[in-house]
Amino acid sequence: MRGQKEIKCVVWDLDNTLWDGVLLEGDDVRLKPGVIDVVKTLDQRGILHSIASKNFYDDAIKKLREFKIDDFFLFPEISWNAKSQSIAAILENLNIGMDSFIFIDDEPFERDEVKSEHPDVWCIDALKYLELPSYPRLNPRFVTEDSKKRRLMYLQDQQRKQDEKNYKGPRKEFLASLDIHLSIHEAVKEDLKRAEELTVRTNQLNATGKTFSYDELKKYMTSKRYRLIVCELNNRYGSYGNIGLALVEVLKEYYHINLLLMSCRVMSMGVGTILLTHIMQEAGKDSKKVKADFRHTGRNRMMYVTFKFAGFREVITDGNGTIVMENDLDTIQEFPPHIAITIQ
Repeated sequence: MRGQKEIKCVVWDLDNTLWDGVLLEGDDVRLKPGVIDVVKTLDQRGILHSIASKNFYDDAIKKLREFKIDDFFLFPEISWNAKSQSIAAILENLNIGMDSFIFIDDEPFERDEVKSEHPDVWCIDALKYLELPSYPRLNPRFVTEDSKKRRLMYLQDQQRKQDEKNYKGPRKEFLASLDIHLSIHEAVKEDLKRAEELTVRTNQLNATGKTFSYDELKKYMTSKRYRLIVCELNNRYGSYGNIGLALVEVLKEYYHINLLLMSCRVMSMGVGTILLTHIMQEAGKDSKKVKADFRHTGRNRMMYVTFKFAGFREVITDGNGTIVMENDLDTIQEFPPHIAITIQ
């Protein structure tokens, strides 16, 4: 895979960046030539957009609505705070790494301020906005159907979170009202592009931090020794697409989980342990133990907690920092009652 991470979000300034002119000074601001084509092109590639602008929020949002482009920008930060603070807030809402952000602004001072606080953010002069679609880090190897719907999925998730916030009653009742359906199946060829994308994009909930190419995954999928398992989630807000992936090596005495990952966007719905539980159930049917690889990446502690909560214990650490964990399957967690599960 390529050395530098793919960009997941472009954060735009507004004045003299997304549009020509300064809104606060009463200019008749106009969108920069071709800028919306850039936004739409990247959006279709699954790259998100947001805003970090020093402006009055209501005025700026009104102008974006006039241009009919407000829906393209998730969690816009429009205030008089430092741009670095705005980007930190966007990161928290999107739950992605700082090294997957681009910040584009016409002012060198603003770019330098962001760079001083967030060295991993790629800061770009607004003069170069038309070049964005040609940058390799903004050209994912595959553009899947899930990629094309990524912004919509975030908007659906925002609505779900707002509904949960407004819900009066126990959280388990709200979760039950979501009509969550999780489908688990062994990967087929049509799943491989998204599977590669998941390994590249998932950092916080990837048990080892490993990435796999399309060709590598295809080799595992067709091997009798391995099982490549994917899971897809739907609820009453729509489809989240394929959100989980596991690579399991089937050995004589045990199943070995070489890869386990889950999209962080769905963890709050209580689906994080289901794929692991499924693997443990399948191993139990074969009267085998389960071993799993875990490697600390600095961002995936939640996966370690997931293994420990499921009853795994550490048995060995190799010289490269990979921890092998084991479960004798004395106790296997049950599936959450609020989720309908289909196993194919």
